[in-house]
Amino acid sequence: MSLWGGRFTEDLDPFFKQFNDSLPFDYQLVEQDIVGSKAWATAICEAGVISEAELTDLKAALDELLNEVRSGQKKITDDTDEDIHSWVERNLIEKVGQLGKKLHTGRSRNDQVSTDLRLWCKTTGEMLQDNLKDIQQTLITIANDHTDTIMPGYTHLQRAQPISFGHWCMAYVEMFSRDLSRLRDALYRLNFSPLGSGALAGTAYPINRESLAQNLGFNAPTLNSLDAVSDRDFVFELISAASLSMIHLSRMAEDCIFYNTQEAAFLSFGDAVTTGSSLMPQKKNPDGWELVRGKTGRVLGALNNIAFLLKSLPLAYNKDMQEDKPCLFDALTTWQNCLVMANQCLINIKVNKDNMYKAVLKGFCNATELADYLVSKGMPFRDAHDVVGEAVRFCIEQNCTLEALSIEQYQQFSDLIADDLYPWLDPLNAINQRNVTGGTAVNQVRNAVDFWQTQITQADKVVIRDARMTDVNEIHDIVAVWTEAGDTLPRTKDSIIHDIQDFVVAEDLSNPDEPKIIGCASLYIYQTGLAEIRSVGITPKAQGKRIGQRLISRILRHAQAIRLNKVIVLTRVPEFFGKQGFVPTAKESLPEKVLKDCEACPRKDNCDEFAMELNIGKYAVGFTEVPLDMKTGTIRTAFVES
Repeated sequence: MSLWGGRFTEDLDPFFKQFNDSLPFDYQLVEQDIVGSKAWATAICEAGVISEAELTDLKAALDELLNEVRSGQKKITDDTDEDIHSWVERNLIEKVGQLGKKLHTGRSRNDQVSTDLRLWCKTTGEMLQDNLKDIQQTLITIANDHTDTIMPGYTHLQRAQPISFGHWCMAYVEMFSRDLSRLRDALYRLNFSPLGSGALAGTAYPINRESLAQNLGFNAPTLNSLDAVSDRDFVFELISAASLSMIHLSRMAEDCIFYNTQEAAFLSFGDAVTTGSSLMPQKKNPDGWELVRGKTGRVLGALNNIAFLLKSLPLAYNKDMQEDKPCLFDALTTWQNCLVMANQCLINIKVNKDNMYKAVLKGFCNATELADYLVSKGMPFRDAHDVVGEAVRFCIEQNCTLEALSIEQYQQFSDLIADDLYPWLDPLNAINQRNVTGGTAVNQVRNAVDFWQTQITQADKVVIRDARMTDVNEIHDIVAVWTEAGDTLPRTKDSIIHDIQDFVVAEDLSNPDEPKIIGCASLYIYQTGLAEIRSVGITPKAQGKRIGQRLISRILRHAQAIRLNKVIVLTRVPEFFGKQGFVPTAKESLPEKVLKDCEACPRKDNCDEFAMELNIGKYAVGFTEVPLDMKTGTIRTAFVES
């Protein structure tokens, strides 16, 4: 269907139509377009364009269309409409006839697409904030375990001074905090509604744009219609934020790839995030990190793309702007995937403390401490620098470390050196000498861990994380509540202990002295590769706070990262999982589940559970979370092809 054409008498050239159509990529805005259309229907009803009865019919038809989209009944990309706006309008007209043609009164595709795109950016941005906080939390957890794990710090890729591995982790926490700040700033600036700006000059109908903006969850309406329909600053800003964050991810990937080499052997990563060689059986390759590093160029390319696209465009709308969406969608989806992948690699990290420590000693990383020792004895630093250089050269010739030299050997370089030198050369003492704000001293790293943990938990008092053995009792208690209610199968403590690595939990940190687990969920993988979400439970007092959606989202991100094809669930609350993108399926199609649990279930012959599935194998490249309700911020997970 075309939204224009009265002026034209000839059909489009087939190649031009294909060249002109944007449905193959802007279909991703379908839910935003329907949400925006519902809000516009309300606005034109308040303006007297349609009646209350017509508004009711339009909203019912749009809701029906939305449900069809979410359930997969509508295959958008199979159609030949010009764009997602014409697709929605055609389907609406099929449902309500001529009434559907009234919806576009006073509205242009120019303000419509800008609105849709901002709504998509808002909800994708919310998910990206969660991703950034996830990776920060993982790094903070690792840092807390390694505040005194000594490793060499590098400059010019040469061993320089000893630092703690926790200090290295916290450096990236700082970087991602700036990424989070830039993302939030960009989201604030885009949170203004262009709807009602028309093609470029505003609308001739008495639309209450303030109410319309509020209805869509925006801060306020835009104040200049000409700018509103042509503004793509927010696209540039988001891709710019993604680009800089990807640079940070790429730097971390490069560090981890280097630390993972046999030459360094500081870090290794689990089988879940590494691959082997088709020829060399001994190989274990850090492909997750290498792909993160490689995909950085893809996002940086998108930044160049949008910059060249917007350069020299006259006001107001130009068809060039149609090309903003492929680079935006790809850049943010790639960013999100890389954040998930990097976090998964960090979760699977193994730290070789011994190799790190040996590298510190072999690399003369404590040479500066020797110079500081001489300064403490009254020697000018420049002279001390020369003395230490001579000592290091001597050690290289003798193939030994600074610690191995005797006092007699040291005194050939300076008679100021005495028996009190050796404590200065101890690497742990060396890092603790850097006891200034931001330094690598153990207590300074702990301060940084505490500070950033507080920053994250102040913004979000509930953290979604992988379960630990210390959580077993609380997980068991939560599962028991819903077992008694008849909503989930019972789990013994032994079974939870055995499967603890399959669980994620929601931890309430509102009282830092008494953190408590308020939700849990697990992902069970059958031998066939089918995966099932099980043991989902939220404490009664914590319900209604989007914790369930966040738990499921975390599990689905993990399922995507390890390339699962399908995730299933048997549930008595199908509407909840429907909001997460699951669709009904036949229980008979799940033989693994039937054999594993159903035969032993006391309700086997009178089962009231619904079987649902989410096929993610086809969509393993990327996904975003989109809102069901812009006012409440209720979230579902919708997978979209890149």
